[in-house]
Amino acid sequence: MDSVITKTTTQPVVGYVHSIETFGSVDGPGIRYVAFLQGCRMRCEFCHNPDTWNIGTGDEVTSDEILEDASKYRAFWGKQGGITCSGGESLLQIDFLIDLFTKAKAMGINTCLDTCGQPFTYKQPWFDKFKRLMAVTDVSLVDIKQIDTDRHKRLTGFNNETVLAMIQYMSENGHHMWIRHVLVPERTDFDENLKELGDYISKLHNVDKVEILPYHTMGIVKYETLGIDYPLRGIEPPTHDRVVNAENYLHIQNYQGWRDFPFS
Repeated sequence: MDSVITKTTTQPVVGYVHSIETFGSVDGPGIRYVAFLQGCRMRCEFCHNPDTWNIGTGDEVTSDEILEDASKYRAFWGKQGGITCSGGESLLQIDFLIDLFTKAKAMGINTCLDTCGQPFTYKQPWFDKFKRLMAVTDVSLVDIKQIDTDRHKRLTGFNNETVLAMIQYMSENGHHMWIRHVLVPERTDFDENLKELGDYISKLHNVDKVEILPYHTMGIVKYETLGIDYPLRGIEPPTHDRVVNAENYLHIQNYQGWRDFPFS
């Protein structure tokens, strides 16, 4: 009887993508190809992309497909540009991120993770996956929604313990970060919270940049289209003076600029 050889094939890791931006200029250093991944558990009151919330929907793509498409724009990236994975919440698709960033680094492409840190945990096997991801991530854009945990929960539906735990791990293990904070009147624009946040950031290591992102109302139309009540209706964007006030509390002048070094 002839022997039967069974071949096993490894299925590619699939990611769920909401949308792609091919010439992003605000999602990490340089010009970047930005993949906005689908899915987020938080319900931030200021979220301007509620169409990214649903988990397990979106366009199915493989890392090879992303890299093939991104490579078309590589000439525009210069020394600092590359690929950013944003969301939604990117870390909900950590297996896809590991696969994509590992292959990107093998091609000499700079990698950037945009995350709020909500899925972070020290539980296994997730934490080992996170360490593997950090090994192939050049910089992370980390959102601190609110430093006060009670106000954070009101704002997002979750407390901020996992967010701060992730940031502390990054700080202690040499992982470079940009810290971002959305300034929202009546939600995050409180002097006592801004001072606390500024003091917290000043004690972290490897923070290359701090940004204040003024709240805007451009996402309201998406809520109306989706039939979702907009939770911040009636709240206007912060004034210029309040933005400057927040920038002073967070000492952003101490962090401006990206380190000029060759990425490996």
